[in-house]
Amino acid sequence: MTSAKLAALVLTVLGCSAASVPAPPAPECSPRPAATPATPLAPSSSEAFQPEAPAAAAPLLAAQPDAQPPLLGKLGDLPLASGETIKACEVEYRTLGTLNADKSNVVVWATWFSGITKDLVELVGPGRLVDSSKYYVVLVGALGNGVSSSPSNSLQQPRARFPSLSIRDMVESQHRLLTRVLGLNHVRAVMGISMGGMQTFQWGVSYPDFMDRLIPIMGSPRLAPYDLLLWQANLDAIERDPAYAAGNYREQPVLPIVQQLADLTLTTTESYNKTKTREQVGNEHAQLKPPRFDANDRVRQLRAMMGHDIGKTTGGSLETAAKGIKAKLLVVVNERDLMVTPGPALDFARLADAQTLILEGECGHKAPSCEERAIAARIAQFLK
Repeated sequence: MTSAKLAALVLTVLGCSAASVPAPPAPECSPRPAATPATPLAPSSSEAFQPEAPAAAAPLLAAQPDAQPPLLGKLGDLPLASGETIKACEVEYRTLGTLNADKSNVVVWATWFSGITKDLVELVGPGRLVDSSKYYVVLVGALGNGVSSSPSNSLQQPRARFPSLSIRDMVESQHRLLTRVLGLNHVRAVMGISMGGMQTFQWGVSYPDFMDRLIPIMGSPRLAPYDLLLWQANLDAIERDPAYAAGNYREQPVLPIVQQLADLTLTTTESYNKTKTREQVGNEHAQLKPPRFDANDRVRQLRAMMGHDIGKTTGGSLETAAKGIKAKLLVVVNERDLMVTPGPALDFARLADAQTLILEGECGHKAPSCEERAIAARIAQFLK
């Protein structure tokens, strides 16, 4: 999925004054271009589905401006599960489609690891994962993504001073955005891919009465041992890289091992070997550029995923957590996913008597882009 395709398919979003958006108080939202990291980087597609190195003529270029910048919901100080607080918290969001009279057609979609709402726009619309001609789709940026409050853009708590995050904190910030800024107290569905799927599971536990449907895609209620090993390897590769400089880098580090781990786990061995030559592997990894995603932001979101467990609020029991889910649940996995292994999600689906869509294609974690048609058809049926 190239950046050019993304730009071509971007849909028009609604501003604060649009008639279909619940009118918030003037200070609560403001259009603002996406915040840039400490050092401007070459643009790249979302790391969740695009393992290739960013294409750039030079290592450090100004990021391309967002033609339709997101809105920022201003939440004030946000208390976190750790006891810390994000000061002057802001949450990125976009809206697509039209809100109906009784506000019953809202679908909330949370971003994946490293993702921003712009990455989701091309997946919304007729024939896509969610049809914005039928639903009012609210795309929400997770804390730590570089646009919502993050180590890279916080003025009061920059870099290492930014507090640690959890998936629960991301959900809490989104709930406050929806209720206090957008005036929405109930939605048709909450969904997300990868880390967005983790947030979706957490939504069902944190606010079980808030939605009618839950659609976690390639997500997990808590990480399996293999997943923890993968993310620990990522964390070690960042923190032990001299260029990271304990988070005090002046230029974004390249983090070559992190980029190689992404290549190894985003898809399957069969898919990778079909799409790459031996020469490409050597050439591409000899010319790696800094990723789009800020390294300090990456560390915060990594640790949030590693600490994710929806059973924490139910004495560690996923069975008890499953019994507390009130919304109908559709769990979408790929049985060959190497980045977020499907076992915990399928186990939870059985406990919750949920519907499942088990994909078998060789794209692995990239199934939402490779098998979009099958997923979209099942989601459309589930949302009716």
